[in-house]
Amino acid sequence: MRGIGEAARASGLSVSALRFYDGAGVLVPAAVDPVTGYRRYTAEQIRAARLIAGLRRVGMPVAEIAEAVRDLDDPASVRVRLDDHLARLEASLADARRELLRLHTLLDLEENLMTRITLSATDLTAALDAVLFAAVGATDPMPAGVLAETGDGDLTLVATDRYRIAVATTRAVVEGSAARLFLPLDLARDLRGLGGGEVTLDLTADRVTARAGDRTVEGKPLDLEFPDWRRLIAAGPESRRVTVDVAELRGLLDGAPVIDREHEGRAYPVSVLTVDPSGGVRFAGADEWAADTEAHVAVNREFLLEALDAGEAGQLVLELDGPVRPLALRGLTSESRFSLLMPVRH
Repeated sequence: MRGIGEAARASGLSVSALRFYDGAGVLVPAAVDPVTGYRRYTAEQIRAARLIAGLRRVGMPVAEIAEAVRDLDDPASVRVRLDDHLARLEASLADARRELLRLHTLLDLEENLMTRITLSATDLTAALDAVLFAAVGATDPMPAGVLAETGDGDLTLVATDRYRIAVATTRAVVEGSAARLFLPLDLARDLRGLGGGEVTLDLTADRVTARAGDRTVEGKPLDLEFPDWRRLIAAGPESRRVTVDVAELRGLLDGAPVIDREHEGRAYPVSVLTVDPSGGVRFAGADEWAADTEAHVAVNREFLLEALDAGEAGQLVLELDGPVRPLALRGLTSESRFSLLMPVRH
């Protein structure tokens, strides 16, 4: 038998490592002097110590090293353990490479003042569909377009033509600095047509590049300041909130009185909403509106239909703040999408 020093030199393990594996019950010496505590190892244990040294170098956990030592007389079992550990190491290396690549990308984005947004094409399309209707009628000084604004793990899209505003927020992976860009309407429509799968948006102050599979869309953001939309959407302190079913509201709207109005030489239909005594919503006619304007909210009927089309199915909450504040349409369970319609004055 060999002493602990010789065992250390023969196996590649240090003396302290041999003592550790003794204490852990992985490699207990064949003999220990009761007086001096000096450990002695057999040739078979030196063989086991060499295995331990190798497994230790490749990071195998102590519990699995102990199992490999116990199976040393069954080389096939030891080989299975070696292959399993190699597979874990390769998977860990792949994870590490992906994480390091992500960190390199993050540094590149920050160095180049770029923002990268990654999200599903389905989510991007749904968010665009929820706001584009509010952009198509925009004219000078606010051209047609969509604001893209990044948050903590989300992307918010906002559109307005001064008579209505629509907001949609969707989950996204956001890397780099925060971004707030005003996208022209044509570019927003092109983004909607990217197709399925995953979309990557790279945003800089003067360029937007979107990729989905083998498709690429590029454009230049508008050099304009978008209004403070959060101030515009804040509910009034005395809002009357009414929960309605979208399908039922459509049915009421189909049979509701239509009031013709004109603005800048263009005719448009108006619908007048009010809250009935039971707390539900109904539509009023011209005479009732004229008799009590404070109890009613009048909006462009076509705008209301488009807002209902763009919103979520099921139930929504209407906020009626009186004749001079916008009519708000918000989701019942989530405010990820909502719109506001400017009132029509009597």
